[in-house]
Amino acid sequence: MPPLADPGRAQAPVALAVRRIGSAHVGGRSASLQGLPARQIVYSPGGPAVDLDPNGQFQIEQMYAQFVQLQKPRAHHPLLLMHGGGMCGVTYETTPDGRSGWQEVFLRAGHDVWIADALERGRASWARSPEFFAGEPVFRPMHEAWELFRIGPPGSWHAHAQQRQPHARTRFPVHAFETFMKQAMPRWTCNDAATASAYGELARLHGPFVLIAHSQGCNFAWAMALAHPQQVRAIVAIEPSGFPQVDDAALAPLRGIPQLMVWGDHLDGHPLWSQLRPRLRAFAQRLRQCGARVDDWDLPGLGVHGNSHMLMMDDNSEDLALRIDRWLADQGLVTQPARP
Repeated sequence: MPPLADPGRAQAPVALAVRRIGSAHVGGRSASLQGLPARQIVYSPGGPAVDLDPNGQFQIEQMYAQFVQLQKPRAHHPLLLMHGGGMCGVTYETTPDGRSGWQEVFLRAGHDVWIADALERGRASWARSPEFFAGEPVFRPMHEAWELFRIGPPGSWHAHAQQRQPHARTRFPVHAFETFMKQAMPRWTCNDAATASAYGELARLHGPFVLIAHSQGCNFAWAMALAHPQQVRAIVAIEPSGFPQVDDAALAPLRGIPQLMVWGDHLDGHPLWSQLRPRLRAFAQRLRQCGARVDDWDLPGLGVHGNSHMLMMDDNSEDLALRIDRWLADQGLVTQPARP
């Protein structure tokens, strides 16, 4: 694993030479709805009441992606940053305490960057529930995020910020936790197939990509690579929360795709992560047996302590991004690693 970059680099940012900024909605389908009662509604205070017929044709299950393209990128292929569960692309834009997010860090390192809002998140928009999105949305309470994302140990949450007990060496900006939770999005448990389909359409239309995925997003990254291996040049899986449920023979498309898993701290002390990590290690070994190169960075084992589940928001997020940039350079995907 490459050494840490000089933190003084962030003190003198240079202007970015940007060629184009844009976005795309991809995937999805048209669907119809009938049988709901009409009603009157006032769209804006002071306006007249109008008849609303909620039935008709709708566009659903699309995803949204924003891109920034540089004048002279160093990287041979754009990055696609894929968020985790209950989140959207804002994960990568700016840290909760106002530092540069991975979008800017990777742009400054010479990568064109795409950021996704997957189906049902952010600017991808919703569809009616339960008519189109089956069941109820799942909302994440603050105490779950505090402990599931390993900002503090199990039982350390308190409604009053002064009484919370974060991990002693946490790198997450604890003072900005409430700001972080303003990013939380509802999620449904029924949309995985449609989400994977939309990501596949993004790959088909706009790839090839280097994928950097977080948590739930890692499953969609591997699904994209399995369905469109020619459109995926590498996968960086940041604390994956699952993996494709396929047999070893079906993993063959991943053989030529270099992969990296990155893990933070305090995994052993959490009931979920202490189970997930061994399962992902076993999955990595299955990939290796299929012929894929899979590197595994256990940050505490490499002397980097205190990282939460939200590595891209921790106080060493820029250093971690530049380590990933160097790993990508080692795979021949960047002309040369970014200099501190």
